[in-house]
Amino acid sequence: MKRLIYILWVAARYRLDTLIELDAMRSHRLLHWALRFFPHRLIRAGKLTKGERLKLALLELGPVFIKFGQMLSTRRDILPDELAHQLSDLQDNVPPFPNKIAIDLIETQLGGSVSNIFSNFENTPIASASIAQVYGATLNEKDQVIVKVVRPGIQETIKSDLNMLKLLAKKAEKYVPMAKQLRLKDVVLDYEATIYDELDMLSEARNTQKLRDNFPDSSLLYVPKVYWNLTSNQVITMERITGIPIGNITELHKKQVDMKVLAKKGVETFFTQVFVDNFFHADMHPGNIFVDATNPRDPSYIAVDCAIIGSLTEEDQNYVARNLLAFLNKDFQAIAELHIQSGWIPANTNIEEFTAVIRSVCEPIFAKPLAEIAFGPFLVNLFRTAQKFGMEVQPQLVLLQKTLLYIEGLGRQLYPQLDLWETAKPFMETWMSERVGPAATLKSFARYAPVLLKKLPEMPALLANAGQKLQDIEDRIVQQRIELDILKKEMVKEEKRSKRRRLIGTSLLMFSAVILWWTLTESFSSLGDTGLPTGLISAIVGMIVLSRA
Repeated sequence: MKRLIYILWVAARYRLDTLIELDAMRSHRLLHWALRFFPHRLIRAGKLTKGERLKLALLELGPVFIKFGQMLSTRRDILPDELAHQLSDLQDNVPPFPNKIAIDLIETQLGGSVSNIFSNFENTPIASASIAQVYGATLNEKDQVIVKVVRPGIQETIKSDLNMLKLLAKKAEKYVPMAKQLRLKDVVLDYEATIYDELDMLSEARNTQKLRDNFPDSSLLYVPKVYWNLTSNQVITMERITGIPIGNITELHKKQVDMKVLAKKGVETFFTQVFVDNFFHADMHPGNIFVDATNPRDPSYIAVDCAIIGSLTEEDQNYVARNLLAFLNKDFQAIAELHIQSGWIPANTNIEEFTAVIRSVCEPIFAKPLAEIAFGPFLVNLFRTAQKFGMEVQPQLVLLQKTLLYIEGLGRQLYPQLDLWETAKPFMETWMSERVGPAATLKSFARYAPVLLKKLPEMPALLANAGQKLQDIEDRIVQQRIELDILKKEMVKEEKRSKRRRLIGTSLLMFSAVILWWTLTESFSSLGDTGLPTGLISAIVGMIVLSRA
């Protein structure tokens, strides 16, 4: 209760009630008037925008709410742009917890003292975030490593605040139309799964190792080595990398890094992860990306913090690829048809109407020069449009959208003249050609050839029995049709009987009503002696008949 009161106080102090449209609350009169006349309205909102006030409130509420705001900022398909922009600036740098607690936890998890495990262990943390704290160390007097340890007690804090967020989301969806549109309950549940994954260092280690294996000796991306013998569910030990933070544009220019090459490599790295490996780093914000500028003419990327990873099904890959190519070819009807074929839009959707809406979204984008067209915002607008036709946003596509927005924004920051399509279109056309047409057929045949060869000796017997099996299936279908016809006739008969019962029951009730009314008004006549029982019996029989109908 104390925590809830504090949350409500922070919300009042930053006037988060202004995020709610009061006119939309008229259906909930009590809440509408409470918001309109509650004393918190005496607090002036000031000159800060709604997004700025929401960001400051989340910062004050602490790590769990900060990370929730970060995740909410990726839902640009459902969040107003101003709010999404402000929330994307949230940083979860928090004061470090005591070194003794961290070292005790590391020693407990690794089964030995840090002085015996490491030849040198730095007592001052090099980074402190909401989930974990990072220390520098040396192995074997030569290998530079980092040791990342989960904050003690963070699980309890997260569980408590998540329960509070679920309660607030449930109440908000009940009373606030905008919250229902944002599907806050679903957002909180997605966040719950994500943040618990970030608590598991073994999961992060597996993700890091797989991403590293996908880019061996690559000129695009380097992923640090994991020291598995010094990793547990609460501690991970990895190679310490040296590089220039991707956000330090001044230093990159100072090192004379070829920014065009770097930007194009970023796009190529993204498409390789998504469409070749189907395993992409889904938290590629500037704090997790560094640049190896050893060779400024041919720079490469270094990725850290692989706690959040995305992947797509083959159907999702095809959906994104075909939408991308259809967009490039201005084939708006193909985009509409893809949504229906994927099952994300109801099959009875008016295809012409949906195509016209997509055209209205896309044509203003094509008014710009090709190099200025951004696919990330297009994807956001496409999702928003599709939702109006009943599309439910897929969590895996939200991760993809978030990553694409990061990559595209990063690329344009590094090299404003970046033409995303110059890199993307040839890549996507090659990818599609490998999955559709003769090459894809041969590849599929080669994949299943061992199974086919194994079954080849059985083919004559299978073919001989196929005719009989088909006849058996046909006989069963005929029998089912006969049974269905009998069932339909029985249903028709039962419906007729039910109609007769309803007619008789209704007639008896009407007759009883007349008799009873007559009995009450003519109680002293000779009919009154028999009218009452006659009316009651008619009413009872009528109700019985109706109930059976």
